[in-house]
Amino acid sequence: MKKEKLATFGIVVLVLFIAGAIIYTKNTGLAVKDLPSEEVARYIGEHSVLYVQTGCHACKVQEDLFGENYKYLNTINCFEDIQACVSLGIEATPTWIINGEKYVGVQSVEKLKELTGYQG
Repeated sequence: MKKEKLATFGIVVLVLFIAGAIIYTKNTGLAVKDLPSEEVARYIGEHSVLYVQTGCHACKVQEDLFGENYKYLNTINCFEDIQACVSLGIEATPTWIINGEKYVGVQSVEKLKELTGYQG
């Protein structure tokens, strides 16, 4: 009887894990078809600064929204360059600065395109 309960529990945990992974993938834009192009990432990178911090879960989510093209963003790691973040009053990461305005938290690619004026 204990083995049956343990097996059922294992199946439930596995199903919940798979469902969570699917939901996470949909909510973070990890589907390859949804990743922004290099052109979009470069444009956003040229018109913004993204402040992140090592170990920040939300920063990783933001990074995942860009996939390989994250490298084209203009990022400053507050863990490595604390002075840059302190001088601008960055209190939470990720924080985007676009046209002199701060946007705290994970931003969608669509929102970033809008904020930076991307016309592509």
